[in-house]
Order: sequence, then C-alpha cells, then structure tokens
Amino acid sequence: MDNQLLHIQDRICHIYGDASAEYLLLQMADEHDLAGMEREVEAIRRQTAQPFLLAAVQVENWNDDLSPWPAPPVWGKQGFGGRAEDTLAWLKRVVPIIHQQYSIKEDCKVVLGGYSLAGLFALWAATQTDMLYGVAAASPSVWFPGWPEYEAAHPIQAQRVYLSLGDREEHTKNRTMAAVGDNIRALHNALTQRGKACTLEWNAGGHFKDADLRTARAFAWIMKGNQ
Repeated sequence: MDNQLLHIQDRICHIYGDASAEYLLLQMADEHDLAGMEREVEAIRRQTAQPFLLAAVQVENWNDDLSPWPAPPVWGKQGFGGRAEDTLAWLKRVVPIIHQQYSIKEDCKVVLGGYSLAGLFALWAATQTDMLYGVAAASPSVWFPGWPEYEAAHPIQAQRVYLSLGDREEHTKNRTMAAVGDNIRALHNALTQRGKACTLEWNAGGHFKDADLRTARAFAWIMKGNQ
C-alpha cells in the first residue's frame, strides 16, 4: 500500500509499505517532506529487503510541535513553542492503533526518524521513552539551544542511532546554527562510548539537498542491523 491516508485524532498519517511488517517507521513530515515521500520510500526499498510500514505524520506547526522546549527565533521572527511533549504523547497513543489497523507483528521494531527539526525531535523522543528500537536522524537540528547538555543528562535509550549532516551545514554565519557540526560529532562520540550502534554520515552539500534520499538512507541503515 502506498500513500493510504489514515486520520487519527486530528492528524493525517500517510501510510506506505507492507502490512504485517517487521519495522514500523514513523516520520514527522511537513509539506515538502510529503511531496518527496514516494521517492523516499522507493529509495528505502532499494537499500533493504526488510518489510516495513512507514507512517508519515503531517505536522502543521513545525517549530512548535517538534521543539522540546521553548526557544527564541534563530532565524526570521518565528521562535519555538516547545510542544514536543504533546507530539510524543500523541505518537504513543497512535502506535497501538497503527499496529491494530495494519496487523503489524507484536514484536515489530519501532523506528522514529525525520529531517532537520524532525530529526532532533526523534533524538529527543529517544531520551523520553524506551519504545524506540532506532532513531533515524538526518541532518538533525542539534544546534538547538540546550540540546547537548540535555542529552548528556538524559541519555538516548534507542539501540541504534543514525546521524548525518551535510558537509556545508556548519559553515554558516549564524552563530547558533554553526554549532551543528561540533554538536553532532560530540553526540556521535558519546553514543559510541556508551556502546550504542551509531554511525555519522557526511553528505555532500548544504542542509536542503536531497532531504528525501538522506532520510531514506537513515531508515535503511537502522533496518540493516538485522541483515
């Protein structure tokens, strides 16, 4: 099934993949992500034979719904509302519904992933719950104020963590966002030292290049752990 719409508790999920899957992939997505979702799904299929079901959850207020705590604007005029806790609570309610709707195996591995701020949300969510087998964080916003200190005090619980960054992303005049390179290196080192299965992939280009394909590689790497 590809791009089947599922309306759950005032949000729309775009469903792709196979019923009775061994992996449930969850991705918070904006309109740009959804426009490239079919290409992303095909890229995942090319990279792994593992059966999966991907639920792309449409996010209406990106900065508010995916930020772990309030923060002032880093660019432009829109700040961050810090409503990630509400979003995660919604996901926890929805996962059993998706399991039942699509007859997913009870021992199905749940992977939360996403791009940019959705990647940060996935990493943060893994500090809050042990329900996640893996985190697929493509170009995550680990420049977010207070994130390195928070993760050090509240370690990520997922077994497998994929991190990536464009090799031009840290070369920006924005001082807050320029920290993204050092922060992602530090996170990768910390996770590795804790014994997590973790990789850090550097992609050619800046932040907005091939977001769908980068996210596909993230999900595929998590699933390759069983191959």
